[in-house]
Amino acid sequence: MSSSLLLQNASFFTTIAQLRDLPPEATAEVAFVGRSNAGKSSAINTLAGQTRLAYVSKTPGRTQHLNYFTVAPGKYLVDLPGYGFAKTPDTIKKQWGGLLGPYLQQRNPLTGLIIIMDCRRPLTERDWRMLEWFLPTGRPVHILLSKADKLSRQAQTQTLRDVRKALVCYGEAASAQLFSSLKKTGIEECEVVLARWLDLPSKEVVSST
Repeated sequence: MSSSLLLQNASFFTTIAQLRDLPPEATAEVAFVGRSNAGKSSAINTLAGQTRLAYVSKTPGRTQHLNYFTVAPGKYLVDLPGYGFAKTPDTIKKQWGGLLGPYLQQRNPLTGLIIIMDCRRPLTERDWRMLEWFLPTGRPVHILLSKADKLSRQAQTQTLRDVRKALVCYGEAASAQLFSSLKKTGIEECEVVLARWLDLPSKEVVSST
């Protein structure tokens, strides 16, 4: 793990259930999203060097609102509801649609989207739908291929190569890297992206290949 994590001072700020409650003082936000059980909360905790910043649940779809974490004054990470779950009540799905959709499409301080994908099952149909729906906003996407420790090094390399090849059509608007919360790998590479999107100081690192 990096000796000085970019997000080490991150702290919980608020939970948002209505668009009107979004923090007006925000100048930059990076949102995290992914299929349920892809390791989204674990990734946030690992990047912050904390164990309980984002709630890690064994129940898919537990994150039902927008959870804001302060990184610096006016700068936030935003934990979004997971997608791809089957047991979530339709009423809550509709509520999320009314909150999540407008947020991702219209939120001015939002500078980029981190999509967490299980490296063993990347670019599912729902992942593609998220990419194709969000990228037309003109904001970039960075994919964390989580749970990389579940694959051999050779398989990791091949998966990353395949995903990057699939994203070529999006040019510089979409990027991808390997990540493991268990092994604490991929942190510095992700920090470079977050520092750029949140306008925070960070050192450049060599990306994974």
